Amino acid sequence: MKIPFILLSIAENGNDIIQHNFHYVLKDKFIEGGTLWMTPILICLVFGLAFVIERIFYLNLASVNSQKLLSKIEDAIQTDGIDRAKQICRDTKGPLGGIFYQGLDRAEEGLESVEKAVVAYGGVQMGKLESNLSWIGLCISLAPMLGFLGTVVGMVMAFESIERAGDISPTIVAGGMKVALLTTVFGLITAIILQVFYNYLLAKIDAIVGDMEDATITFMDIMIKYKK
Repeated sequence: MKIPFILLSIAENGNDIIQHNFHYVLKDKFIEGGTLWMTPILICLVFGLAFVIERIFYLNLASVNSQKLLSKIEDAIQTDGIDRAKQICRDTKGPLGGIFYQGLDRAEEGLESVEKAVVAYGGVQMGKLESNLSWIGLCISLAPMLGFLGTVVGMVMAFESIERAGDISPTIVAGGMKVALLTTVFGLITAIILQVFYNYLLAKIDAIVGDMEDATITFMDIMIKYKK
């Protein structure tokens, strides 16, 4: 009966050893690449992930059940009037509540005013959804460029070492090349990680915008019924 517990303990210890070794290997490679060039790449990764986390939280809060919200608005208009529907929109988190509130606020001015308000405020909300994406894109572009720059500088230093030694020693060349290429590796890894999250955010924004457009059409149909 003790065998499963022994195997579990061995597996846990093995995972701890792997994680411990990976941590030290990563730190050693970071130092070998040169802190002067590796630190800016690390800063790009940290800032890029910070913007990614902020966007993920914002977009999750912006996602609402549009059909449920529209049903509440329609019922409120039919039973208690526009003011009750506006209150529901104020209590709803996300861009849809704000868009519908702007439309309801101009309900007495006619359908044309409602449509203009919805379109205008919808554009504002779309801009907010895409906020900070440009900074993530900057980190994606900057990280590999910093890596390549570190590689070029490392190659120059390697050739200077060869010139001082007066001989093309494999040890000198290999050591310089290794240090130079490490910056490129870390820069590309940073760009790949951020690119995956960037594409996820774009897909999330497209889904929210598509849902907003469909919900806006239904909202205008509700307002047409209200006017009639």
